[in-house]
Amino acid sequence: MIERRSILAALAWGAAATAQVQPVLGTRSAPIVVQDGLRFRDLDRNGRLDPYEDWRLSPERRADDLVGRMTLREKAGSMMHGSLPGLDPGPGAATGASTDGYDLPAVERLVAGDAVTSFITRLAVPPVRLAEQNNAVQAIAERGRLGIPLTVSTDPRHHFQFVPGASVVAGGFTQWPETLGFAALRDPARVRRFAEVARAEYRAVGIHQALSPQADLATEPRWSRMTGTFGADPALARDMVGAYVAGFQGGPHGLAPDGVLAVVKHWVGYGAEPDGLDGHNRYGRVARIGDAALARHIVPFLGAFDAGVAGVMPTYVILSDVTVDGRRIEPVGAGFSRELLTGLLRGRYGYKGIILSDWAITNDCDAGCRDPQAPQRVSSIAMPWGVERLARADRFVKGVEAGLDQFGGVTETDLLVRAVHDGRLLEARLAESARRVLVPKFRMGLFENPYVDAARAAAVVGAAAGEAARTQAEAQVLLRNAHGLLPLRAGARVFLRGVAPAAARAYGLVPVDDPAAAEVALIRTQTPFETLHPNHFFGSRQHEGRLDFRAGDPDFEGVKRAAAHVPVVLSIILDRPAVLTALQGETSAILANFGAGDAAVLDVVTGRAVARGRLPFELPSSMAAVVAQDPALPDDSRAPLYPFGAGLIAPSRGPPLVRR
Repeated sequence: MIERRSILAALAWGAAATAQVQPVLGTRSAPIVVQDGLRFRDLDRNGRLDPYEDWRLSPERRADDLVGRMTLREKAGSMMHGSLPGLDPGPGAATGASTDGYDLPAVERLVAGDAVTSFITRLAVPPVRLAEQNNAVQAIAERGRLGIPLTVSTDPRHHFQFVPGASVVAGGFTQWPETLGFAALRDPARVRRFAEVARAEYRAVGIHQALSPQADLATEPRWSRMTGTFGADPALARDMVGAYVAGFQGGPHGLAPDGVLAVVKHWVGYGAEPDGLDGHNRYGRVARIGDAALARHIVPFLGAFDAGVAGVMPTYVILSDVTVDGRRIEPVGAGFSRELLTGLLRGRYGYKGIILSDWAITNDCDAGCRDPQAPQRVSSIAMPWGVERLARADRFVKGVEAGLDQFGGVTETDLLVRAVHDGRLLEARLAESARRVLVPKFRMGLFENPYVDAARAAAVVGAAAGEAARTQAEAQVLLRNAHGLLPLRAGARVFLRGVAPAAARAYGLVPVDDPAAAEVALIRTQTPFETLHPNHFFGSRQHEGRLDFRAGDPDFEGVKRAAAHVPVVLSIILDRPAVLTALQGETSAILANFGAGDAAVLDVVTGRAVARGRLPFELPSSMAAVVAQDPALPDDSRAPLYPFGAGLIAPSRGPPLVRR
């Protein structure tokens, strides 16, 4: 029986291997060669069909052939993951941020001079323009010695929160709730559907790699990166992460030809940041976690591994009190930790794909990085935690020895080349990483056609806006609805704060300027925060500090003024777990969201849609309880005001109103 199955398997493999379905070829400068009546791109222009150019062969076989043709410099260049330089002048130019286009001569220097073939795009332009610009950089790559196409990656683009260096404005892409909203819905099928839409939009504009999902467990309530996670429950996050990866990559068992390479992050323990201070900043470089808590933080990553995730990004932070195989790990950031990458990730969990470092871990942390006395410049952004005293070249060597395949945000090919020449690294080790980087390029068909139809991008991107808006509405959590205040009836006089009057009128409500003349108040607000580190690049942009509403806060005082006259419906975005205790007596209805436009909020407020979400984390009862909890443990504050999973179902009013 075993022999018969082996024969059948071999026959099936042979049939697949000899299948000759001509793919569409895209070329700007490479000639076409014809063999056996089939067409192939002659990327090295030698007039014959080489194995790496032969789309009939497996991605692995083609990668093996190509690595054998690459110079040391080309192998080292494949281990860089740079930023596509933008045209805009000013501080954003160094990060590649642009609202115009790419600096194409600068791209040519990086591709031809440094042999870089992977880049992040931070271009924020309409879809057609983005597609055209990505085609332009692929044409540059096609002119290279071996014609290796570029892998273009991006930070998340489909949500509400925008932090430079961590996310990109939605632009023309469909705008969905933050991933916390999907966790509130507890619906893996919805997550997968979102990811499928995002995948189609990315591929339509020439993006092939998603620097997501964020599998970090949200255990410290004050942590600024919580909004990109799937909440505090390890099992829920595992299921959501798995669905996300399957949707982006095009299937539950790995990267498909029409897929987008997902990079799950940040391996591992990033959510256990004391006081919620983030590892992008020197003051947040250590996470206190311990072995028992670390086991919980690993669980969400298991969903990604089960789905065959093609990329993993290590965290910036140094983990304290953690052992691997009975030994305390070295106190360095995870990108430099052989114990976390080679020992735990590749060894214990058998991970085979690309390990891509987070950005700028090999940069020098100068005075402007350590303790900026003025706003931190982009040139001072660096996260070499635990290896600050090493020379820059030594950091690259240590990262490779730890297990990294690519370095994010840098293009210093020469340093790896020199390390091989000096005998500090083996060229075979660089070839191993180059192969891992190349296999997904072949699998996604980029060697056949890295170009996209820019006109089609306009039709694909944004086509699912209705689904996204419905998800914004349904992902909300109704925490309180005293006396059945919601849904509001058509014609109700409403005092608004934080809601556009035109949006309210479209739902049949009558906005008034004075709460004394209203029947109800609808107030939108956000979770309280502080700017504790105003001179740090990321600290000045992140929400840090307290979570509670206090006397003197404009939002708190606005609620109190309205509540003196009418019942208040509070709509609050929970980018972190707000302490709502002070507002309990001032509000009649509390509707939480994780990224929702006015229309989505009004859909629920007027009964056109039902808020189906439940809290993906608990809401503490006080800041004292927040301070006392363990940052590495989920939902462990004393006597939370609303526990994990809290949520009511609001009644609807039947058929929706006709929008005016």
